[in-house]
Amino acid sequence: MYYQENIIALATPPGAGALAIIRVSGPDSIEIVDAQFKSITRKKLVAQRSHSIHLGFITNEEKDIDKVLVSIFKSPNSYTGEDVVEISCHGSSYIQQQIIQLFLKKGCRMASAGEFTLRAFLNGKMDLSQAEAVADLIASDSDASHEIAMQQMRGGFSNEIQELRQELLNFASLIELELDFSEEDVEFANREQFNHLLNKISEVLKKLIDSFALGNVIKNGIPVAIVGEPNVGKSTLLNALLNEERAIVSDVAGTTRDTVEDQISINGINFRFIDTAGIRETTDAVEKIGIQRTFDKVEKARLIIYLFDKSNSDTSQYESIKHNYPNKELLSICNKVDRLRDSEINSIKEHLPDTLFLSAKLRTGISELEQKLLSLVDSGKLSSGETIVTNSRHYDSLLKALEEIQKVKEGLEMGLSGDLISIDIKRALYHLGEITGSVTTDDLLGNIFSNFCIGK
Repeated sequence: MYYQENIIALATPPGAGALAIIRVSGPDSIEIVDAQFKSITRKKLVAQRSHSIHLGFITNEEKDIDKVLVSIFKSPNSYTGEDVVEISCHGSSYIQQQIIQLFLKKGCRMASAGEFTLRAFLNGKMDLSQAEAVADLIASDSDASHEIAMQQMRGGFSNEIQELRQELLNFASLIELELDFSEEDVEFANREQFNHLLNKISEVLKKLIDSFALGNVIKNGIPVAIVGEPNVGKSTLLNALLNEERAIVSDVAGTTRDTVEDQISINGINFRFIDTAGIRETTDAVEKIGIQRTFDKVEKARLIIYLFDKSNSDTSQYESIKHNYPNKELLSICNKVDRLRDSEINSIKEHLPDTLFLSAKLRTGISELEQKLLSLVDSGKLSSGETIVTNSRHYDSLLKALEEIQKVKEGLEMGLSGDLISIDIKRALYHLGEITGSVTTDDLLGNIFSNFCIGK
């Protein structure tokens, strides 16, 4: 990429709407727009102050394309750190394209995916983890994912990493200094203090690594497969949870032949529920395919809800699922509780003591189920405002940094020389630097920003 070029892109979603915003950034962006802008008060944009808005017309050879509002943001006080112009025009797809095509002819090029945010990173307006939080904020679809993205954009995670890195860097400098005086056998870095620092860094890294389990759930949602024999009310339960008639409900066994999925947010946590075909022996070729897809979805689910009623209270199928998927959360639910006698409820509790009882049709017990689902997610860190890692790239770098810190600790215990310890410290610093962008490569930046939308 040539970062001295002027770039342009639509910053709002494509398609017709009431308004659209076209963003231009680069060293000549204000001059380029000014040449095609006719202010209603005859102002020149290049003479106006930063963070000002101006009403006028975008013109092409004396022909007015649209009446617009033009916002000016002068370097370095802009999103990208460069001169930036944002044109707010009417949302006609034709108008949008006419304006963009005009400025492409006048010295701009189309921005690549995420190039505005990439320039913000390169110009020191944000670090790499904050830049990635921009994409997370755009993609956030729940209160929890929005809160984490906002915290990361504010620099909470970055500050924590930078503090660790700086403390480690200070000791690394002292050890490097020792190497310059190796013949005098001078020790500048207090080994006891250094070991204390390494323990502190290890604890913080482990805490951040452990938070990824929750962060990944918040970012991507929890896939929940609802399984059981035909006609136990799986589709009715899905509809009750979603509070809408999402799945077809029928007394005919085998109605659900394919998986039906939908997502809801419970207290800011997204759960992706999957209604599956009833598990049974069948000669129907289509139903067999549906049952196979049931097992495919179970493989990918984090939580399995095994639903049954009094007509099939045999626990063999539950035990089979528990045996085949030992690493997955398994929740047993007895449906149609309104048809059960107390003696039948007590009998089920004896065989499956953790079973929840509800009536999906009458919507009784649904709130208890939602609370049970939430209890499976450790959301305490979220409510306490702790840093939560949601990015798999950050998670990988933290794991590698912790591995190198462990090597440094082992080296100290074994009494290794400073030059050998220094190698492992530099590797730890490198992996921590990868998170905030203190250490980058073109491949890394290309991979990160290629996942952004155009215009951001």
